[in-house]
Amino acid sequence: MLEITWFVLWVLLWAIYLVLDGADFGTGILAPFLAKTPQEKRDTYLAVGPFWDGNEVWLIAAGGVTFAAFPKAYAVLFSAMYAPLLIFLFVLIFRATAIEFQLHMTHPTWKAVWEKIYWGSNALAPLLLGVFFANLFTGIPIDENGVYHGSLLGLFTPYTCLTAALFLVLFCMHGSIWLAIKTDGDLKTRAIRLARILWPITGITLFLFLWKSYCTTSIYIAYRENLGLMLVPTVLILAILGIGFFLKKELSLWTWVLSALTILTLLFWGMLGIFPNMILSSLSPDFSIGIFEAASSPLTLKIMLGVALVFVPIVIVYQIWAHSLFFKTRNM
Repeated sequence: MLEITWFVLWVLLWAIYLVLDGADFGTGILAPFLAKTPQEKRDTYLAVGPFWDGNEVWLIAAGGVTFAAFPKAYAVLFSAMYAPLLIFLFVLIFRATAIEFQLHMTHPTWKAVWEKIYWGSNALAPLLLGVFFANLFTGIPIDENGVYHGSLLGLFTPYTCLTAALFLVLFCMHGSIWLAIKTDGDLKTRAIRLARILWPITGITLFLFLWKSYCTTSIYIAYRENLGLMLVPTVLILAILGIGFFLKKELSLWTWVLSALTILTLLFWGMLGIFPNMILSSLSPDFSIGIFEAASSPLTLKIMLGVALVFVPIVIVYQIWAHSLFFKTRNM
């Protein structure tokens, strides 16, 4: 039971990170296209400025849980997908540096350079995350010892590229809704207009992804065997449709909540589809790594659960406070 609890918490931590930092990625990607004046450019940075580093706490938590709760899975993941994960780490470093440098640079050339680095890092991050999770959904070539028998290029397939594209457009829509909520005036109007354009593109890409997943992965087997799990894809479809409904009316916080719910249920849809495995082997199902095999000792999981029950609510309360304090860019 502890192993299942931590598996759900592990997926949830990843999902929260994707929801929160996904808005930052999308905002950063769209900033050059939406902001027309220096003040509007500054507003796009301020829309993520107080939050991006706090959002990455959830990434650290997800990585820490992987290491402590599922050490075998951690070892295999960071061996097989070492290159894309390392690139993702450097992308986050460059993004953080670019946020600070472009706000304080006075020389126009260097300011433009850091603006391009900021845009590039935000655009690359969703693509890498898409490749990472797509390989979890399809499986990676590991043997009975967890040794990876593949190459960096082997991680890139039509399915993983489609998943990367889905993450990109989904985060862009998510970010445009976030920017519309966080700003006012012409910038808000342009963000809403772009969100309305991105919504059908995201919906079509999601449909193609779900169809390709049916053709490429074994995810749907779990849903056929347990119809109760169908609640997850049902909520996913309703959430993406709900976004379109609210975008046609006056924009509200519910639009962003539904966008966040789309990201959250999308990740749970994929990870529940491979449960009770954490890492699928494309060489043989017998080589896959399950949660019970990968988990730490029951004592370790109990201690970690106690710590999580204390500190996770503290982090949640802090982030709610920070978002309420800096709800509008003009208040920063």
